[in-house]
Amino acid sequence: QVQLVESGGGLVQAGGSLRLSCAASGRTASTYGMGWFRQAPGKEREFVAAITWNGKITNYADSVKGRFTISRDNAKNTAYLQVNSLKPEDTAVYYCAAALQIAKISMGTPSYWGRGTQVTVSS
Repeated sequence: QVQLVESGGGLVQAGGSLRLSCAASGRTASTYGMGWFRQAPGKEREFVAAITWNGKITNYADSVKGRFTISRDNAKNTAYLQVNSLKPEDTAVYYCAAALQIAKISMGTPSYWGRGTQVTVSS
């Protein structure tokens, strides 16, 4: 069992940056791939980024490539999403997710979900 808790969301102006954090707990949390999804009002939840357990492989949605960076610190059992050059269309609830295989995250079927953190980008 893996528990995920997100933090770091907030209100930011367009062009600004945030760093989202996802703290994972559970005996084997460091062996899981981790990722981020987002859900904007009235839209379906969409994949944003994923990273393997060792940090060596990352995947990104085309819409965030070059602006968002996923990373992790296994000593802290924490994954991060650095979000730069934010746009109003990035406004959404951002969810952390975990799965043993990164492909499950990229396909939208992770094993565990966090409760989300709100990111609001004003124009």
